Amino acid sequence: MKTKLSPRFWVVLTLFSLVGQIAWVVENMYLNVFIYKMFRASAADISAMVAASAVAATLTTVFLGALSDKLGRRKLFISGGYLLWGVSILAFCLLRLDLIASIVPATVSAASVGVTLVIVLDCVMTFFGSTANDAAFNAWLTDSTDETNRGAAEGINAMMPLVAILAVFGGFMAFDLNSPKSWTVIFAVIGAVVLLFGALGLFLIKEPDITPSKDPYLRTVLHGFRPSSVKKNPSLYLSLLLFILFNISIQIFMPYLILYYEVSLGMTNYVLVMAPAIILASVVTAFWGKVYDRRGFSTSVWWSLAWLAAGYLLLWFFRATALVFVGSLLMMCGYLSGMAVFGARIRDLTPQGQAGRFQGVRIFSQVLVPGLVGPWIGKTVLANADVIVNNDGTESFVPNTNIFVAALIVAILLCVVLVCTMKKKKRS
Repeated sequence: MKTKLSPRFWVVLTLFSLVGQIAWVVENMYLNVFIYKMFRASAADISAMVAASAVAATLTTVFLGALSDKLGRRKLFISGGYLLWGVSILAFCLLRLDLIASIVPATVSAASVGVTLVIVLDCVMTFFGSTANDAAFNAWLTDSTDETNRGAAEGINAMMPLVAILAVFGGFMAFDLNSPKSWTVIFAVIGAVVLLFGALGLFLIKEPDITPSKDPYLRTVLHGFRPSSVKKNPSLYLSLLLFILFNISIQIFMPYLILYYEVSLGMTNYVLVMAPAIILASVVTAFWGKVYDRRGFSTSVWWSLAWLAAGYLLLWFFRATALVFVGSLLMMCGYLSGMAVFGARIRDLTPQGQAGRFQGVRIFSQVLVPGLVGPWIGKTVLANADVIVNNDGTESFVPNTNIFVAALIVAILLCVVLVCTMKKKKRS
């Protein structure tokens, strides 16, 4: 029988997942726009920032996830992490080219210093964000659900990135992203919201009933990476391998998606075009989690990958607004429903009471490897991209459809590996 989850659980899941994803959207999508517009960052700079953030997120999740298992506490890490996460976002208000230029010597490029500072502060922000979200909140979600309801819960959790994109797109419509003042307001508002929810978490979040780990801390940290853990949980690690390929495909194009819409396609109204696609994809994602609960992984995953591949093809071949909309809708449906399916599958296979220590392994497959490999592939396929000359005489690269071609190739590779693993499972 399906275990019924409390209204309080759904409120906490919806609010904290949404606010966390809004902060991640600012980091994963708009921080790339910020560093591109304010400091004339190159594709290599953006790739380096994504990679550095991925390393920071992984190390944080490995060590802090294990610490939450060791202490048997989730709420402290979630609420405390959100509070400090908000402070770190507010710190971006200080990263202005005029302020940096007034501090550094005239012989030093203020823009280059700005790029470096953004990357460093991004890593600091990622540390607090990954503590709160990747390590503690994801462990809390696993602890608070079971095999009968994880698909439904993960469907809500997985749709929140799209809802967050919609909220951020809508909120940013009124801002001129070429103006430093706009970015100051943006970081101030997002930072304040994250701070507020960190405080609310102290009252809203219910601590799950988990037993503190009796293992030494270092053993808890390394638990998910031990050969014995792989041997005991082969299906879990196989799912994590598939998840790596899925996320590499996403990370090839995602850092450049907004720039592609705005700079390459000249879609000054891309928010209005994307909003309906985001809403529809969010509805599909929420529904698809329930499909996972009823039909299982092997059925639900194929539809997600089919939508993803179809979206890539349309974005590759067409530039007309209507077809870009359809391609983006299919891509987003595949992306978010795939996140729901893989996320629920990994939670189902995670040993009970050990969610914290296994978050480090999960983050390797969701963030670290894809965050290093995906942007590197994206940077490589954009190596000979066209450039435009800005008003100040500097040049900026123009993202092209090569990012969707490369993402499609990796998605096809994922399908091949998935077929092989399913055939091997049937034979065994």
